Amino acid sequence: MQYNTIIYSEYKQYVELKLNRPTVYNALNPEMLSELLEAFKTIEKTDEIRCVVLTGYDKAFSSGQDLKSVGGDLSNVPFESIIKEYYNPLILKMRFLSKPIICKLNGVAAGAGCSLALACDMIIASDEAYLAEIFVNIGLIMDAGSTFFLPRALGSYKAFEIATTGAKVFGKEAESLGLVNKSVPALELDVQVQKMVDYYTTAPTYAIGLIKEMLNQSTGMKLEEVLELESVYQQKAGSSSDFREGVMAFLEKRKPEFQGK
Repeated sequence: MQYNTIIYSEYKQYVELKLNRPTVYNALNPEMLSELLEAFKTIEKTDEIRCVVLTGYDKAFSSGQDLKSVGGDLSNVPFESIIKEYYNPLILKMRFLSKPIICKLNGVAAGAGCSLALACDMIIASDEAYLAEIFVNIGLIMDAGSTFFLPRALGSYKAFEIATTGAKVFGKEAESLGLVNKSVPALELDVQVQKMVDYYTTAPTYAIGLIKEMLNQSTGMKLEEVLELESVYQQKAGSSSDFREGVMAFLEKRKPEFQGK
């Protein structure tokens, strides 16, 4: 597929998706959101791809929703239809994707751009990058999943503060709060992300997909429900070739060669 607003780069066993509207700091419009969804659908169907990196072109990750794309009549912006048609399918596809998504946070992630970063499984940030839930600055609430992701990362009190002040949370503070996994100097960002890519492209991808699925579900479940789910999913994991390879490698005192199956 030919993309106009993202760069789809396929490497050995992983894909990098790069938001590519640099003149507007990679602001999100319907075309970009649709292309991202199609890209993730392609990734989902391609067994050889075992990991995804999501980042932004040039200086920004994403400045959020492109306000010029919603029309000039501010009294009749179709918020509900925009969210349901473009944002919700994308966020759900990302969360249900059985492959890890690493956000390479190279610059500002604001508004819906912040939501997009938080929808990833892991965030490695440049010290100079920041996340900001700036919806409140124009009298809006968080959307694209931030109301779900933010309190789970920070707890309710800190999430309320960040959501209602629109504060910028830069790399090192974001790491200390648990909002990102790691913050590194900008010149080291590519290297640190590549280390995680190298891990996930050789890891037991099938088991990681099951872990991601279970973590998505477990937050709202009772302990006895989680224990039951663990037994079912462990049976699935134990039926994989990766499990057999892992045990044989352990017994033979060698490094396992996981195939992600």
